[in-house]
Amino acid sequence: MAELTSLEVSLRELDRVTHALVGDDHDYDGLVELIGDRHVVLIGEASHGTHEFYRERIRLTQRLIDGSGFNAVAIEGDWPDAYRVNRYVTLGGLSTADEALGDFERFPNWMWRNADVLAFAQWLRARNDAFERWEDKVHFYGLDLYSLRASIDAVLTYLDAVDAEEAARARQRYSCFDHVSREGQVYGFALARGAIDPCEDQVVEQLVQLRRRAEAYLRRDGLIAQDEQFCAEQNALLVHDAEEYYRQMYHAQVASWNLRDTHMANSLDAVLRHLSTPLRQAKVVVWAHNSHVGDARATEMGERGEHNIGQLARQRYRRDTFLIGMSTYDGHVTAASQWGEATERKWVRPARADSVEALLHEANLDAFWLATRDVIGDRTLHRDLLERAIGVIYRPETERASHYFRADVINQFDALIHIDHTSALEPLERSARWDVAEPAETYPSGL
Repeated sequence: MAELTSLEVSLRELDRVTHALVGDDHDYDGLVELIGDRHVVLIGEASHGTHEFYRERIRLTQRLIDGSGFNAVAIEGDWPDAYRVNRYVTLGGLSTADEALGDFERFPNWMWRNADVLAFAQWLRARNDAFERWEDKVHFYGLDLYSLRASIDAVLTYLDAVDAEEAARARQRYSCFDHVSREGQVYGFALARGAIDPCEDQVVEQLVQLRRRAEAYLRRDGLIAQDEQFCAEQNALLVHDAEEYYRQMYHAQVASWNLRDTHMANSLDAVLRHLSTPLRQAKVVVWAHNSHVGDARATEMGERGEHNIGQLARQRYRRDTFLIGMSTYDGHVTAASQWGEATERKWVRPARADSVEALLHEANLDAFWLATRDVIGDRTLHRDLLERAIGVIYRPETERASHYFRADVINQFDALIHIDHTSALEPLERSARWDVAEPAETYPSGL
């Protein structure tokens, strides 16, 4: 492939490095070959509500599972919620994939309670059912830290089953949180006002005790309980990190962001250790937003002092890591207008002319992927491009300020997947506002 001397490439030059996605089994042959024998692949998305991003991420993940030996998927979702899915795909028990996704209740539940993830959970269950050995099954874990109360409940449930006396002591330690609601934000706000004392010492003590007793619990219950004990310890660690996260939330935005992504990176480390054996090193696919997956050092996030899981993965695993970003030019997206409000199917405006999305639009292909190593240009020019990021909130009226940041995409990702026109992710619970899609042109601009 030809190397390009600038990101301002002509249509002819861009065509040289693109690999069209036509919907067949060979779409990702070249990308899988490029990934090679790496053990950590992070696949991003430019929004949390785009059907094609989920579809293509699933297609590529299935290739990596079936053809490259990947044995875990780790998502930007809460640990206890994702672990219910893990039980479904590895142990059975729950009768349907819809039940398995049932713990994804808090806003924005459509991120994981949607038609695409439902189909993937069904596929993963069928795939795992074909293998008898535990080590041949593919697991499903969450990396995020918002589930403060759910993780407390999970630790207590585990201890109730294996050590009733320690469960009583754990309830006493965690009772520190009883005077605030189940939402971590309320705990953080109460701390910021000086209304309560922090629970830091109690959660540290609980984590230490759980780790200290781990060997005894495993001796008592046998090796079949390893995954359950691992889950309990991860929940106790999550409570520890979430307590610190909510303690920082109302004081330092950069610190709280870094705490969250460090927790996700450490959780990925834990999954890799847990699933590795003397004969086989674990291989994990991570699903998260571009803002977490792309190396923060190549964006204005890094200039603000923020790091993310993509940067930490590159630093920890070096060439054993592969980062993939996704983008779109326009279409529709599932999102809300404000936090906690009803889900909507909103029109995604055409990308700004000074954005990487507009540049990729010039390829005049419906969908394609490219390796960033094949696009080598002036670093200053890289920094001058905008990149769009839509989370669970989309505010097109303030799109430049709310959804664009400057990035050097060549160093941010190892590969990019571009879907030029995209559609909204279908939630399992569709609101009336979602069923009526926002038109692509609205008054008065559509006149």
